[in-house]
Amino acid sequence: MQGKLIIFSAPSGAGKTTIVHHVMEKLSDQMEFSISACTRAKRPNEIEGKDYHFISTEEFKQKIKHHEFVEWEEVYTGQFYGTLKSEIERIWNAGKNVIFDLDVQGGINLKREYGRRALAIFVMPPSIEILELRLRQRQTETAESLAKRVDKAKHEIEVAGQFDKIIVNEYLDKACTEAEKLVREFLSK
Repeated sequence: MQGKLIIFSAPSGAGKTTIVHHVMEKLSDQMEFSISACTRAKRPNEIEGKDYHFISTEEFKQKIKHHEFVEWEEVYTGQFYGTLKSEIERIWNAGKNVIFDLDVQGGINLKREYGRRALAIFVMPPSIEILELRLRQRQTETAESLAKRVDKAKHEIEVAGQFDKIIVNEYLDKACTEAEKLVREFLSK
């Protein structure tokens, strides 16, 4: 029997990656993280094959042409992100469920593709102002990229209703506990 999919999506800086790490730690025997492919530059703290599969734009476009992605998106101009079909199959073949940390459009696309086999959770920042502050504190953004991310977040929040559940990440411990509970309930069905 094939497994299930757990999808976490949020605007950049909302805390989804931290929440996903918490859920993974608590349920590591039941699930494995899906590593997305992307064309953006690797950040200093990121590891190839653990955080992302970092590939060239040309290689990404070849994989699109050969239908190797279950979903993909040009998230920012020239920056592609996607989920390889082979990644989902690898995890299901290992007898586990797949957990995703995806941009909002990618989450919507996966939910549309897998329907009831997927639980799609939107991590909502308490406000745009707090989101912007979190992004500034990362110290990884230029003024221009920060403005793009904040503008994109405003549009992403408008589609939160397309997800199965919404978690407001005002207090991280509470958001992590809520996410873990939702995932446990979904996997037990």
